Amino acid sequence: MIMANRNDSKIGQNLQNGAAAAAILAAGIGCAAFGIFKFLGDAFKGIANFFNFYGPAGPLSGVTISAVAVWLAAWFMLASLWDGHDVAVTRISLIAFILLALGFALTFPPFMYLIQGKH
Repeated sequence: MIMANRNDSKIGQNLQNGAAAAAILAAGIGCAAFGIFKFLGDAFKGIANFFNFYGPAGPLSGVTISAVAVWLAAWFMLASLWDGHDVAVTRISLIAFILLALGFALTFPPFMYLIQGKH
């Protein structure tokens, strides 16, 4: 029996990475949204009242729910735009990491208080 040596694997071929890049960037956007919402809720009483979706949890309930909504909306929109495309994952990962760092910094009390002018 003669067998052909065929390699049908996609390893090494140019694969579309748009869907994966959309997930990576959407995660960064969601983290930044969480940090921004948390910072604004801490800095302004009116915004804290707006984010108070569930009384016992306080504004954190609305901050979290809103950030998850932003994350899901960003993921849906980016995945719709980039599905089947090849995008610059390195640049997108760098942007996502910067957004993640921003979100983390805005939830870190010493940094938040420094920006708000609190001591």
